[in-house]
Amino acid sequence: MTNMRGYFGLGCEGISKEANLGNLVRSAHAFGASFFFTVAPNVNMREVRISDTAASAGHMPFYNYESTGKLMLPKGCQLVGVEFLPDAVDLPSFHHPMQAAYVLGPEMGSLSPEMQALCHHIVKIPMKFCINVGVAGALVMYDRLVSMGRHAPRAARPGGPTEELEMQPFASHRRLTRKKTDKN
Repeated sequence: MTNMRGYFGLGCEGISKEANLGNLVRSAHAFGASFFFTVAPNVNMREVRISDTAASAGHMPFYNYESTGKLMLPKGCQLVGVEFLPDAVDLPSFHHPMQAAYVLGPEMGSLSPEMQALCHHIVKIPMKFCINVGVAGALVMYDRLVSMGRHAPRAARPGGPTEELEMQPFASHRRLTRKKTDKN
């Protein structure tokens, strides 16, 4: 897994297909999400486990909220809606918050106006039309990984990088301190 700062969670509002939810939860687990949440889902949770072959709910917190008004996120966590809206920010141009929760809408609909009002940001995947919610979730998490992870530089020619990335632990940053003087 790539060394990345911050944390993120992934969730969906009004999801109605068990296989899509299972796919999203499994993908979130694979990308290193800190938590997963649903808001007003309309699914059979036993059926979700069939498509979540990694049993992800046993490896990260899974929260289920009855309504948008009951949604609770960690302090400082910014809610990012993923919605195909004309004025939404194109995902490749979006600067991901260090602490974020991404929320996707239902399969045959959009994020509710109440959910959109809660969002700090709304992003869209620049495509001709909407895609499967599981695919959309994976693309958002991949974009976060690429933009916030630490990777070797992209090769100038087709193929892999020609140099390795020297990984430094985050704790190795130099701390800036004031020099002591006679006045201190």
